[in-house]
Amino acid sequence: MAASDPARPPVPEPVEALREMAYWLERGLSDGFRVRAYRRAADALAQLTDEELDLLDERDAWTSVPGLGEKIAAFVREARQGRVPEPLARLRDAGSRPLADDAGLRAALRGDLHVHTVWSDGTVSLREMVGTAEQLGHEYIAVTDHSPRLRVAHGLSPERVRAQWGEIEEVQGGTPVRILRGGEIDILETGALDQSAEVLDGLDVVVASIHSDLRADRETMTRRMVAGIANPHTTVLGHCTGRLVRGDRGVRPESAFDAEVVFEACRTFGVAVEINSRPERLDPPMRLLRLAADMGCLFSIDTDAHAPGQLDFLSYGCERAAAAGIAADRIITTWPLDDLLAFAAT
Repeated sequence: MAASDPARPPVPEPVEALREMAYWLERGLSDGFRVRAYRRAADALAQLTDEELDLLDERDAWTSVPGLGEKIAAFVREARQGRVPEPLARLRDAGSRPLADDAGLRAALRGDLHVHTVWSDGTVSLREMVGTAEQLGHEYIAVTDHSPRLRVAHGLSPERVRAQWGEIEEVQGGTPVRILRGGEIDILETGALDQSAEVLDGLDVVVASIHSDLRADRETMTRRMVAGIANPHTTVLGHCTGRLVRGDRGVRPESAFDAEVVFEACRTFGVAVEINSRPERLDPPMRLLRLAADMGCLFSIDTDAHAPGQLDFLSYGCERAAAAGIAADRIITTWPLDDLLAFAAT
């Protein structure tokens, strides 16, 4: 397997095989229904005892388990027989090839500052996302679930943020990956950040993004963005144009704003411009990425991952950074953790 692939056992147990299958499907931009089918099957089998699994094996009754149709039942049979299921073997082979030509920049990245979990609109637990990050060789990730205003994405109230911090402490004890307290915090129409002062003070990383009123006029949007950037808690300006270029949500044009003013604010206030690696965003577009580079901005290559397989999207962002001529030392996610935290704290 390639160095960027999750370090799975050659012949995984059925639950791990099902989850690995979901990983490769996510990484390959497969239909969400197929991904969910494998994850549901894994969750169903994970609830069963060894005795129950042996009985299902003996009776060949896998389709009696909720969520296991004929195809997934055949997959489980192969795994139970000590073989790598054929569909998994095919995806492993395809996954041995890089997602993009990252010009060697991917190897310089140490972590990811924009990751979602089931606490908001991610698909899996904090523990599973961190486990995949560890397998991919990340030194750190920031858990950046949404803020209260974004109700459609189950944004976190201050009380839920504090509960998440408790889980971070628990999961941290079992992994070498440093889990940073983060948040993707909405920049409100007033320019204020959508979270309590107490929570903001307790975060290691703040990705400040706009998710509402994206069609506001140029002057209004520029003022709003600059105010969010100027907030001393802001570390990264997330997906700055808000565009969507593909995917289940359709397409969406860029928001209108004065890019020179916004990027100058990022440079002045020490805020990194996010290079969002999600294939449906690829934000900012190349002309703005080159402008920000020419203006002396710093950058953060992030996945905006909502599922484990998306954590390997970093290669897409690296390809675009390399095309824009951005050196590794201007990308804060290549920095040692202490340097990153010092930057975020200033």
